[in-house]
This record gives sequence, structure tokens and C-alpha cells, in this order.
Amino acid sequence: MFEKYWIGFSSIESIDSAFVLRLYNYTGDIEKAFNISRDEITNIDGLSVKKAENFLRARDKVDLEKSFDLVKNRGIKFLTFEDEKYPKLLKNIIDPPAVLYYKGDLSLCNFDRTLAVVGSRKATYNGKEALKYVISQLQNTDICIVSGLASGIDSCAHTSAIENNLKTIGVIASGFDFVYPSGNKGLYEKIENGFGAIFTEYYPTFEPLKFRFPQRNRIVTGLSYGTLVVEASLKSGALISANLTLEQGRELMCIPGLITNPNTQGIYKLIKNGATIVTTSDDILEALNWEIQRGQAVQLKLDDLDDNELKIFETISLEDKNVDEISNNTGLDVSDILSYLTIMELKGIIEKVEGDRYKKVNI
Repeated sequence: MFEKYWIGFSSIESIDSAFVLRLYNYTGDIEKAFNISRDEITNIDGLSVKKAENFLRARDKVDLEKSFDLVKNRGIKFLTFEDEKYPKLLKNIIDPPAVLYYKGDLSLCNFDRTLAVVGSRKATYNGKEALKYVISQLQNTDICIVSGLASGIDSCAHTSAIENNLKTIGVIASGFDFVYPSGNKGLYEKIENGFGAIFTEYYPTFEPLKFRFPQRNRIVTGLSYGTLVVEASLKSGALISANLTLEQGRELMCIPGLITNPNTQGIYKLIKNGATIVTTSDDILEALNWEIQRGQAVQLKLDDLDDNELKIFETISLEDKNVDEISNNTGLDVSDILSYLTIMELKGIIEKVEGDRYKKVNI
């Protein structure tokens, strides 16, 4: 069983995937790579002597069976670089992961329609609303949303995907022994239990250290045909992801935002350098040359409204309004409006937002 050698390599913190695949490609066999001699490893051109020494010292302490059992006993599944199910798109990047650990159901995810979404952890309300609007237009399709399960835009992307019956892939920067940020535990569980999969290249016991987050980004973009950036300052992980997208030869797209928002400075830099502007999902579909069969959910829900409900829906279509504003626009009594609003919320047509205001749901 060769899998234990892949896991054995992965359990060594002092080496990375590039090192593992360098040995694998040199020997042509993962078992031979793991058991390579000191004399032979020094013959590999360009290999760091320090990394080689670190590996040889650490290898002697690895218990292959114990390392493998730790993964198995935690119920963690995995793909090795030589596995047939290893995502082909990811395999084509310069530095692919040697091992991909995962939870969830890969069969739910369409790896031929993957869209990465990245952006600020301190996302604004407007940024998140814009993203929700765009993702809602992809509702009930086979497009799979890929992101990093961080706070802010990442969490918004995964949550919006789930709310719109899309599958989603989260890529984390630690082993599965950790949930980071801890507030996303519920989101982790939803993705694992029917809404997609969570990937990591890190052995279960590896902590979410700072340097692992930018490393993780290459997997987010590497799994995806294109990357959508939503809010990014000039010095941000999102811009790292944008550069990785271009290096990997994938399509780069941006949602524009308020020019007074510091988190849009990076966005407009990318747009000036040629990134595709996205204001609707059609912009994404055109950039990636995708065609989708849209469901009829929107029309069916609108057909279910009576005349007064339709008046209310139309008056809040452009911007959210409070009850008095709705009354002024429709001529309906406030008491009647409150009843209609309750019914419309139950129908999933509208939702209440901050300041006792109401907005349409992007169905």
C-alpha cells in the first residue's frame, strides 16, 4: 500500500509538497522516494541541502503505520498526487499539493465548473451584498464556488452558495484538528454534510500558522477556472490570489465597489490592469465561456404574488425601504403593509435588514 508513504511525507512539517514531488519525480516511485538514501538525494540537482538534511532527520522518526492510522481514525479521506480522482486542473499548477485531505462528498462537486471567490476578511456590507447578488443569479446551476473558509468575503461566498443551492469547496490553511476561525464551525459542518467538500494539504495536526494562508491560496485558485475578487486592499491576501490566478493562466474578474472604500483600491488596480469587471453573473459566464440552464424560480415566485404584494416588491426592487417609505410609494396602509411583508418574507421574496428596512431577496 503506497498511500502510507504519501501520508508519511505529509506528516513531516519541515518539508513541503514541492520537495515531496521533486523526490517522487526523480525516483518515479513514492516508496523509493521516501526511502531514498543520503548519497542518492545529494545527486538531485537544485535540491536544497538544508531541506534534504531536515527530511532525512525527520524521516527516521516517522512511524508510517501510526501516521496513516491517525488520518484513518479521524475519518479523514484523502487524494494523493497519483490518484485518478485528483483534480486535473489543480494538477496543472506549478506547485500542486502532494496530498489533498478532505471531508465531504467530492461527487457533489462539478470540477468542470469551478469559480474561486476571494476578498477582504473585513468586508463591508456593500461588498457582501454585491457578492450575494451575483451568486444568487447562479442559483440552481452546477457551478461550484471555491473559497478559503475565512471570515468576510470567504464566508459570504460559501454561505451564499449554500443558500442558492450551489455546491461549494472550502480550502483551509491547517489540518482538520483545527477550525479557523472558530465562528465558522457551523459552516464547516454544512459543507461537509451535503453541500460540497473541504480540502487541505496539511496533515491533521498541523496548526493554522500565518505562512500557511498564502500557501493555501494557490489551491483555491488552482482548483478554479477563474477567480472573482470582491474587495481587496493594496496589500492583501486577495491580491496574492489575483496574481496566482494570472500565473496559473486562469481568468481574473472583479466586482467594482465604492471608490472611497480602502478595500477597493486593489480592485481598481486589477481592473486597470485588465481584469474583467463583474456586475452580473452574465459577466462571469461570458468570461469563462460557460452556458447554464437557469431555473424558473424567479418567475414562479413572482407569479405567486397578488397585486398589492407585487406593488411592494416593485417599490423595494431598486433599494431597501422602511414601512413608511413603502406606504408613501404604494398608497397602502401601514397595517396592511406589515401583513403583506410577513407573508412575503415567508414566501422567500423579501427579507428584513438593518434599520427596520426591507429588501428583495435575489432569487
